Order: sequence, then structure tokens, then C-alpha cells
Amino acid sequence: MLLDPQARALMDLIIARGIPPTHQMHPEEARRFFRERRFFTQPDPPEVSLVRELVASGPHGEIPLRLVWPAGAAPDAVLPVLVYYHGGGWTIGDRDTHDVLCRDLCELGHCAVFSVDYRLAPEHRFPAAVDDAIAATRWVAQQAGALAVDPARLAVGGDSAGGNLAAVVALALRGTGVQLAGQLLIYPATDQRAATASYADCASGYSLSA
Repeated sequence: MLLDPQARALMDLIIARGIPPTHQMHPEEARRFFRERRFFTQPDPPEVSLVRELVASGPHGEIPLRLVWPAGAAPDAVLPVLVYYHGGGWTIGDRDTHDVLCRDLCELGHCAVFSVDYRLAPEHRFPAAVDDAIAATRWVAQQAGALAVDPARLAVGGDSAGGNLAAVVALALRGTGVQLAGQLLIYPATDQRAATASYADCASGYSLSA
């Protein structure tokens, strides 16, 4: 299997450090490794003009959000907005593990990005993550005026499990009055059949088994 050089470097690092496969670790251990590895696998975070820690309300309680605002945006600008859900198998990951990515998206898209710290399994069983993702997106849309973002240019996005959540949010919000302008789905989990050739070819040896 030919891997992208960055993916190969990550796999080599995991092997060299003797890190067990993700599915063999306790969730807390897997979360700690995921948080720590960002310091030696990610570039320095790009500069943005503003970072704010916010809290949205949801059916299971408060939902932490991190807002990043692009450098160079006018003080009175009303920006397009991306609500982003991190990857990690619905079990690991948080605002910090995906901070560099969200800052990159903020700068490349010249948009405000809200990173959602949804509840994780196994402590919070389905549909807690889905409920948080929907509630956070509704909150951003409802608070658009106070947040100086444009509700007519509201998109959702995520990677892996977060891509799944973005697609689910888009489906759940149809016909509710929250208009989404688009979805940014980065290798999303959207095919429950798990029957593709790559699923068989990469069934083991890549940190997470089939």
C-alpha cells in the first residue's frame, strides 16, 4: 500500500514510539496521545486576528466552542462562517487537536470558524454527539448578529467522524429555517456498508483496524 509521505511519516512515528493501535487503548489514553502528538506532527498555528472561547446551549448541557477570526478582516466585517466538528471516531479529539486545521480553514477561506467540542463516547452515548452538533449549529445561526457572521453564508464541515456529523447536521436541519450554504466533508464516515476495496486492503496495520 502506497501512502502519502505525511501519512507514512505518521505511521513510522507511531511504530517508532511503540504506540499501540488506537482501538487497543483506553479512551483516555488514546485522547492523551492524540493531543500530545500534535506538537510533533503539526505545523505551527497560523496567526489569526481573534480567538474566543464560547459556550452554546444544548439538550445535554453546555457545548464549548472556539471561534477563530481571520487576520486582516475589517473590524466591522460580517463574515461567512464554518461550523467545524473534529474527527476522532466520536471518541477522541477536541478543539486543541484540530486548532491548526481550523485556523488554516479560517485563513484560506477568509471566514469565521467555530470548532465544536461535542460530547464523546463512550461516556456519552449516541446520539449525544449528534445532538451537540445540531444544537451548536443552531446556536451559531441564531446568534449570527451578535457574532458578526452571515447566516446566509453558513457552512458545516468536519473530518472523519466530524464529516459524518456535518452530513448528519445538514440532513437534520433541512426545513427548519437554518439555511446551510455548503458542506466541507473531509474523508467523512458516510458508508455504513464498509464494503469497499480500500476497506479490505487497509483492514489492519494502519493504527485502526477494520
